[in-house]
Amino acid sequence: MNSFFGNLDVSLSAMRAERRRMDAVMSNIAHASTTRTPDGGPYRRKEVVFSEMLDAQGGNAEHGLGVQVTEMVQSQDPFVRVHQPGHPDADADGYVLYPNVKPAEEMVDLMASSRSYEANVTAFRIAREMFQRSLEMGRA
Repeated sequence: MNSFFGNLDVSLSAMRAERRRMDAVMSNIAHASTTRTPDGGPYRRKEVVFSEMLDAQGGNAEHGLGVQVTEMVQSQDPFVRVHQPGHPDADADGYVLYPNVKPAEEMVDLMASSRSYEANVTAFRIAREMFQRSLEMGRA
């Protein structure tokens, strides 16, 4: 019984993690042109770091309990420097720093995250259906 619920927990944890990844990607896309943030300077691309959730009780080390978002980091890739002398955020030489966000890469990340989420939804549904069928067989 525990392994069945463990399978559901793994799928649920992956769905939660992928949802956080999609939120980060959407934030990156929304801020792709933000040249000034409250912290100063252009927006920095956000990246989600996943890690395996292990049994804190020291249980079976062969099987993880799912995945979790351990941190949200800012990309240290360089900003894009564009010559726009009339821009309010231009430096003395007329250059503006734009975020280190590449919309095409963000769309690829969004599609990959969405597909991973959908795959985990499917795995969750299949496991749930198998559990329901075994309960029905037990009643017969």
